[in-house]
Amino acid sequence: MDLDLRKVRYFVAVAELLNFGRAAERLHIAQPVLSRQIRALEKDLEASLFERDSHGVTLTAAGRQLLDDARHLLASADATRRRVHRAARGPRRLVVGFRAGVVVTRAIRAFGAAHPDVEVQARRVEWDDQEDLLLDGTVDVAYLRRPIWEQGLKLLPLFTEARVAMLPAEHRLAGKQDLAMADLDAEPRLRYVDAGPDDLPIRTIEEKFERVAGGHGITLVPQSVAEQYSRPDITYVPVRDADPDQVFLAWEAGRRSPLIAAFVAVAQG
Repeated sequence: MDLDLRKVRYFVAVAELLNFGRAAERLHIAQPVLSRQIRALEKDLEASLFERDSHGVTLTAAGRQLLDDARHLLASADATRRRVHRAARGPRRLVVGFRAGVVVTRAIRAFGAAHPDVEVQARRVEWDDQEDLLLDGTVDVAYLRRPIWEQGLKLLPLFTEARVAMLPAEHRLAGKQDLAMADLDAEPRLRYVDAGPDDLPIRTIEEKFERVAGGHGITLVPQSVAEQYSRPDITYVPVRDADPDQVFLAWEAGRRSPLIAAFVAVAQG
């Protein structure tokens, strides 16, 4: 039996909240209706997805597996719907995502010259939404930096670049010609990928500026970021033994788009 995406959406709501009542509120349906839909999904899959007892609701092993797969499945369905609507509205379009510091102008111009009938748009992505924007169809192809959640994506390594330390202008190390990682051992680091429960998330280069300039910590950034973004209260110092930053071109693995294939060929050139 084919999976009913509506039931899968209901399942994800319950799996994320682990509470049928709150999930029903999120979905704007009655709780008994939600319970019936989950039981029907379990019957379709011939597997129990939740353990229910007096202490609450937990996922079974089968439920955890479905949750892992369901997010990608639903994102793919949403992306398909978005692309169909886009095609029905008019001319062909390619949306190219890029991280801060990555220059996409040359590739976009070359692609546009070869495909004048295609509207090309550039959109900046951040570390915490770069995969989602590809999987849900908002962005067609994107230049990404690690860390990358690779499930459902095709990655093509493009180039590496050195990383530099971003420091307050008055920092004790600001006047150095270069640094080693050991020089930074005692320095507080900004935590944004693995932030603690009480840490405010840092998403953008502008937010990093504010934290570093305010003395909350230092961070390492790619050389291209240092070349494109400057402030008088921020300085950059090369770190000679820092691991290089890797830039990838990425797109949804299941897509068979001639426009994406053409852009990938241009980007590699």
